[in-house]
Amino acid sequence: MAKISVVINTYNAEQHLERVLQAVAGFDEVVICDMESTDSTLDIARAHGCRIVTFERGEHRIVEPARQFAIEQAAHPWVLVVDADELVTPALREHLYAFAARAEAVTAFSHEGDETVAPLGLFIPRKNYFMGRFMHCHYPDYILRFFRKDVVTWPPYVHAIPQIDGPTVRLPRHQKELAFEHLANDGVSDILRKTNQYTDSELMKKRGKRYGLLAFLWRPFFRWFKAYVLKGGFRDGLPGLIRACLEGHYQFIMLAKMAEERRA
Repeated sequence: MAKISVVINTYNAEQHLERVLQAVAGFDEVVICDMESTDSTLDIARAHGCRIVTFERGEHRIVEPARQFAIEQAAHPWVLVVDADELVTPALREHLYAFAARAEAVTAFSHEGDETVAPLGLFIPRKNYFMGRFMHCHYPDYILRFFRKDVVTWPPYVHAIPQIDGPTVRLPRHQKELAFEHLANDGVSDILRKTNQYTDSELMKKRGKRYGLLAFLWRPFFRWFKAYVLKGGFRDGLPGLIRACLEGHYQFIMLAKMAEERRA
């Protein structure tokens, strides 16, 4: 039977960690990669029997530089990366074990001359909330979080998509019982703070790109239009409108910081 390690990166993650660890108790291993927390994060992890490793926080303000290190600490060939504010449903756990078992079976047959190639990575949907409401504009919010350990490389910049040396697939969006449950319910102030933090970190990824004057109008507008109209944010009432506007605001701040850096 395929074995799965759950990897959770943490820094002062006590708020939701108890529920998160309860939800992953059925996996073969849980690895906590902690960035020198000062709250009760490690006490909670020890109480649940997690294996704990440390990644020095240093100047890092985002989790991505610690992702690859954390994955490499996993003892088993299949890895599920879970944030410290995400719940894994029982249905998702069962699906992941079945997925890994099928992939290993296909790989075994391919070694005997069959040309079939098994998927080695899985994009999982995530349900997000704002002002206490499920956000249609942020679903399915696919994230690549399940893969075979030996085929992944995780870039060290914010909102990075891990690189998989092999085929990947996506879970069906309509099977919401297989989605991560995102416990974070950030307020406007939280989102504005993260916008400033994430756009600072994202500059590294965006260096070398050039956007003209029209981009300052078009890109924020399209991000708003995509969230509010195309992805159905209008169904979420006033919270949906506010969240879509904050999406456009993120794009504008990103462009402004890129322009500022070029002129410095």
